Amino acid sequence: MTDLKPPRSTANPVPVRRAGSIRRTTSIDVTWIDGPNGPRRFEGRARDVLKGTDGKDRVRAAAEMSALVTFDRTITAITATPSPPGLERLVGERGGGHLRMVLGEILPGLIAEAHPLYLLLDDISGTSLVSNWGWSQWGEDWIERMRTATGAVNLAEMLSDRTNVCWGFQPGFSSHNLESRFSDQTAADGKELRNPEDPAGWHDFPVSEGIAFRRARRIDVWRESGELRVEASFQDSAPRPDGGRAALHEYVIRAKLDPATLALETLEPEGRVLPFHECPGAITNARGLIGTPLGQIREAVLGKLRGPQGCTHLNDALRALAEVPRLLESLDAELATA
Repeated sequence: MTDLKPPRSTANPVPVRRAGSIRRTTSIDVTWIDGPNGPRRFEGRARDVLKGTDGKDRVRAAAEMSALVTFDRTITAITATPSPPGLERLVGERGGGHLRMVLGEILPGLIAEAHPLYLLLDDISGTSLVSNWGWSQWGEDWIERMRTATGAVNLAEMLSDRTNVCWGFQPGFSSHNLESRFSDQTAADGKELRNPEDPAGWHDFPVSEGIAFRRARRIDVWRESGELRVEASFQDSAPRPDGGRAALHEYVIRAKLDPATLALETLEPEGRVLPFHECPGAITNARGLIGTPLGQIREAVLGKLRGPQGCTHLNDALRALAEVPRLLESLDAELATA
């Protein structure tokens, strides 16, 4: 790594949709009910919209989710539309890898169907982990508040608990340097997701004021000159007191698929906004997924990119590519009747 500055350049606004493509968008907006240590309200929205060869939009699927999540990431209430049987069993579960195991046990139909609601539920884990960063835009003492809330004796103890949780938190990396840990943490300008030339390219977001956080995802699928293409993006962001949005994490993923097997022929992740200058190093390992059929991508990410072999947030973006085959089915059904 010769560039000692972390990536700080958003790709937003997202591209204008192509005619003859399908796009899935998901978002979870987080607000706080009673201060930084109080419960968080998660408002999730998702939508699949197909842009026909005639240029007209057709919504293929949609979902909403609302949950209350405590500081320690425990779900205390949850509702969703649609509301699958067994959803209430998520109450009492905590965000993390175990939650994803529980989702697989109680809601296998959502996973098999690749319903957009599943992606919202799956994202509770990552969102509950990083959403407290939203407070960083509204006061310089947020780290001390987080340290007190976690019960850590000091910042070094709080950081040591994350050693080797991902590529960027390996021993000796700048994430563990207390003198520089927050010296270059000026947040990137996250800009606006919605493209003014394609305002229907995103679903509507909940309206909130003050301190908040958003995790947003996009997956585009289309056919071009006999090739099957995918472009996905992911961003963690928060509003600023003076307007606009600050970004903490942002990736763009571009891929080509084997039309017969839906295996990855090419995979090009691009880190646009990341916390530490070492973070982009995880991209090299991610390319080891080339050749993996998307039906096996979740298991492959878990097997090959666990812990310091991968980036937590890039892994989430790669796992979401498991939704592509179902999106392709909807797209091809539309193209067959065009």
